[in-house]
Amino acid sequence: MAFVLNVSETPEDQGSPEPSPYDESEMHHSFHQLIQEQSQWAAQEGLELQQRGSGAGTLRASGSAHQALLRPEGAAAHSTATLQILASMPSRTIGRSRGAIISQYYNRTVRLRRRASRPRLRDLGRSARPSLRLYDLELDSTALEEEEKRVLLVKELQGLTVAQQDHMLRGMPLSLAEKRCLREETWAPKGKQWGQQGRLGPLSCCSWFHDTCVLALHNLGLVLLSRLHALAPWHYALKRIGGQFGSSVLSYFLFLKTLLGFNVLLLLPLLAFIVGVQAAFPPAPLGSAPAFTGLELLTGGGYFTDSVLYYGYYSNATLNRLCASPPDGGLCTPEAAGLPYNMPLAYLFTVGAAFFITCITLVYSMSHSFGESYRVGSTSGAHAITVFCSWDHKVTQKWASRLQHDNIRTQLKELLAVWQRQRGRGSRCRRLRQVATLGVVWLLCLGVALGCTVAVYAFSEHMIKSSVSADREWALLALPLVVCLLNVGAPYLYRSLAALERHDSPVLEVYVAICRNLILKTVILGILCYHWLGRRVGTLEDQCWENFVGQELYRLMVMDFIFMLLDTLFGELVWRLISEKKLRRGKPEFDIAGNVLELIYGQTMTWLGVLFSPLLPAIQIIKLLLLFYVKKTSLMANCQAPRRPWLASHMSTVFISLLCFPSFLGTAIFLCYAIWQVRPSSLCGPFRTLGSMYEAGKVWVRRLERAGPSVSWLPWIHRYLVESTFPIYLVSALLLAVIYLNIQVVKGQRKVISLLKEQISNEGEDKIFLTNKLHSVYDRKERSRVCRTQEAVMPSALLIDDGDTW
Repeated sequence: MAFVLNVSETPEDQGSPEPSPYDESEMHHSFHQLIQEQSQWAAQEGLELQQRGSGAGTLRASGSAHQALLRPEGAAAHSTATLQILASMPSRTIGRSRGAIISQYYNRTVRLRRRASRPRLRDLGRSARPSLRLYDLELDSTALEEEEKRVLLVKELQGLTVAQQDHMLRGMPLSLAEKRCLREETWAPKGKQWGQQGRLGPLSCCSWFHDTCVLALHNLGLVLLSRLHALAPWHYALKRIGGQFGSSVLSYFLFLKTLLGFNVLLLLPLLAFIVGVQAAFPPAPLGSAPAFTGLELLTGGGYFTDSVLYYGYYSNATLNRLCASPPDGGLCTPEAAGLPYNMPLAYLFTVGAAFFITCITLVYSMSHSFGESYRVGSTSGAHAITVFCSWDHKVTQKWASRLQHDNIRTQLKELLAVWQRQRGRGSRCRRLRQVATLGVVWLLCLGVALGCTVAVYAFSEHMIKSSVSADREWALLALPLVVCLLNVGAPYLYRSLAALERHDSPVLEVYVAICRNLILKTVILGILCYHWLGRRVGTLEDQCWENFVGQELYRLMVMDFIFMLLDTLFGELVWRLISEKKLRRGKPEFDIAGNVLELIYGQTMTWLGVLFSPLLPAIQIIKLLLLFYVKKTSLMANCQAPRRPWLASHMSTVFISLLCFPSFLGTAIFLCYAIWQVRPSSLCGPFRTLGSMYEAGKVWVRRLERAGPSVSWLPWIHRYLVESTFPIYLVSALLLAVIYLNIQVVKGQRKVISLLKEQISNEGEDKIFLTNKLHSVYDRKERSRVCRTQEAVMPSALLIDDGDTW
């Protein structure tokens, strides 16, 4: 049946705006009206969900208490009233009759194009309405009529624009396959018409060429977007590590990647405003440069001393561009010399700005990591999300699917291990025994850290008393060698002591190891800082002590990298051979705590040396790049996945927090003390004529005050924003207020989530309660109806019996 009704327009229709067929709310309202009217007519005619069986509406011969609807196997038994209520829901009616849906959309589009109003739905034939039968919903119209309606709908869609077609198809309650078929049927004739028009005239040819170019650019953009992840460094390597070894080992390599980004961000302003400018205006050499012997790669001295690598090479003058002499033999004017560049001021402000940018980036990374790791409601449903939502259906290659399979399997192992550990709890005696063992081991570890601190202090004092001559430059490696030996040997002792504790949770075991190693490295760096600023400054008054501190940090970084390579070779390769051949235990596990603390230790030395060696971040970048490939190769060859899988969802947050508070905060205190309190060398560097490095800013402010009133606002900013302590307190108060507000917001979100969960459970119980009430009401009505039927049947049976007796 075609639903094209040629009804003349009324005056009301001419004056009122026509509703848009793309209004989704209006569409659903019309469907609701359609269902409601048909339900009323079905109730009047007594056609409500009749029994469809072999008998034409008769009672079954069995002795059941009420009629049962024919239903598929396994369906729940509900009464007729319950089924009527459920069948009247839009989710049970819309979508069951495809012909009714197409007819509805066809009527809307026809009314829009022909400006004809549609009569009331009750005036239409019953075959035009969707059936409300619950389990045997059938189309009243034949397949041929449905196909005709579909063709008419396709024609109507072809008369609309592409945007209107997309909007209309998205609003249809059809499956994706049906929508795709409608879209293809709608576009196919257009393509043929365009091809025919392209052969007829030049305008159509230009349109075809334009559409082809747009489609090609669109496909190219999609291809580039799909390949965008390949630009991320070590994308495939990180996925492979996470799939084979889990998120715990992956957290180490992600942290290494984060440190690489921090160093690149720190190096860029130093190269642009300090190193590059000084390299363009090199100072006059004081003497002949020593020959390169190769030992400088370890000691950092000799040939590297008078270079842009260290603080002493930079000038304390104002750099100007040299100008050529005028043809008449006059002198150069100040304008011809170019804009002056104050090197001391640039050195101080560039280092300060670089540290400020690093601080902002570090705080943002930490807050972002906290938001990802401790997201409200993130742990609920983690198993279901991993099972049903982890697979990427765009993967077609075999190696990619295998890698994704390994990732999902490892995630499930970690989630199940966490769930099992949460359920299993030991006895009280066992807990007391573990606490006692933990206390004893902690005392031993603190004793080891104290012994290492005393050893470093004693050896540093010995190095101060024994002067090193120029021909014995290799002796400068003694202190870095001792420090690296202690940093490598003490963690092995900690690991052997930790074997006595036998922690139930691998996460707790890693956290304890990180705390012990962090205490060791913190006290060693504290002793070294005191050695450099408290002792060496006094003993090197006639020398450039800033160069010596920079060289010491360079030697520590180089020796630390060498010892990390040796530890990887002997600590992992040799131990794997011993474990497999002799002990028969298989490959060892990857030491996450020790390796992470080595990264934090190296980054701390980089931040400490930025003021004395501006190119130290570049050395750290090279070190991290080499370290990634060395550790990845050793991990694949010498290590195995953790025997007890554990989920490292918060490890990245812990690593960033340790990098921020003990490492960066301690470095900032050290550099602030060096800038404000320590007197610079009088022989080298950009601050050689000043009482402290901070006085470079004061000298610049005094020059601005004498320059005139046009720049008087700059001294005011320096006086009230840099020298005053009020902005520091204000920023600290604002930071604490923001942290407090964020904590309160998180608490409020958790409370709202708990209330919503409780409301959802209550609504489910309400539905169960209403369904049971409907069952009870129907049972009472059914019993009363059966009783009335039996009462009506019994007198007839008595009369028949009496007649037979008579």
